Amino acid sequence: MSPQDRYPVARPCLSDLEERYLVDAYRSGWISSQGPYLQRFEEQFAARCGAATAVATGNGTVALHLALAAAGIGPGDEVIVPALTYVATANAVVYCGARPVFVDVSPESWCIDVAQVAAAVGPRTRAVIAVDLYGHPADYSALRTLCERHGLLLVSDAAESFGALLDGRPTGDLADVTTFSFFGNKVITAGEGGCVTTSDPALAERMRLLRNQGMDPERRYYFPVIGFNYRLTNLAAALLCAQLERADDIIGRRDAVIATYERELTDPPVFVAQPVVAGVRRAPWMASFLVGPPGSTGQRDDLARALDLLGVETRPFFVPLTDLPPYADATGAHPVTADLSRRGINLPTYADLTDVDLKVIVDRVRTALAGVTGRR
Repeated sequence: MSPQDRYPVARPCLSDLEERYLVDAYRSGWISSQGPYLQRFEEQFAARCGAATAVATGNGTVALHLALAAAGIGPGDEVIVPALTYVATANAVVYCGARPVFVDVSPESWCIDVAQVAAAVGPRTRAVIAVDLYGHPADYSALRTLCERHGLLLVSDAAESFGALLDGRPTGDLADVTTFSFFGNKVITAGEGGCVTTSDPALAERMRLLRNQGMDPERRYYFPVIGFNYRLTNLAAALLCAQLERADDIIGRRDAVIATYERELTDPPVFVAQPVVAGVRRAPWMASFLVGPPGSTGQRDDLARALDLLGVETRPFFVPLTDLPPYADATGAHPVTADLSRRGINLPTYADLTDVDLKVIVDRVRTALAGVTGRR
């Protein structure tokens, strides 16, 4: 197989099984927000995550909002959020009328720093959102202890960590409520889509009510509360059922892709692989590296430009949320977040990459690194 001229940073892994299930859903006429694939997906996804219930949603952002809204988060409340995450984590808090309080992440895991969470808890704090950044689960044992002590809701934003394990337990039942995304670049995907898992039956019932415009399940077109249209389609669920069946193979190949990069390219302090804490099996969402030693600036962007010219697409780490205009009035310093954001880069990570493709990408990265850093 010949190498490609350009390699995207992400691409979904689809097979004949996805096509067969999708066509079956289409031909059945159940193409909207009811149908057998929806029930099947929710049952199978909950089982995979070790949770009692899964509530499918239209995407990962509304999954976050639905979880917070169902828990009663509202105006006057504060929710502690890591400063390094995708913007949807904080936006969902604002959708509820609450205020996100930003804390730094840990250099050991790149996830929310538990000590800083403890220091940020105040009289208005109602919840903590831990983000499994780049597939690495947060320290849920310590976070759960902290949240139970203060009576706080613990939310896991696991948009990037499907397939991860913490001390042998899958993401999906490590917090009070967990949200997932099935966007096109995720480990399993339906193009769009999301899900919330929980083992709290009252919270699950409330989410199902709010997801469907607040319609009473016992009385059609009677709406006791204001809800949302956050439903997933049966077509999307059909794709996800197929992806779930193939998940172990997809995860295995993505693991191999990241392992190849880490074996062939890791060269501290020029190119540093994502750290993995003991007891963690990271989800292989994105191959994540740091370019240059701590505090360095510019090398990551120079490398990205060089790789683009060589036909390798990359993506930078997230911009610190406190650097974005909607959250620029946030207080506090977040030095770890700032440093990771300046140095972090993601390489192409998807299951369809062949060994030939990986060799080509590795060679191109080495060439680009040599040009940027002068090391060979």
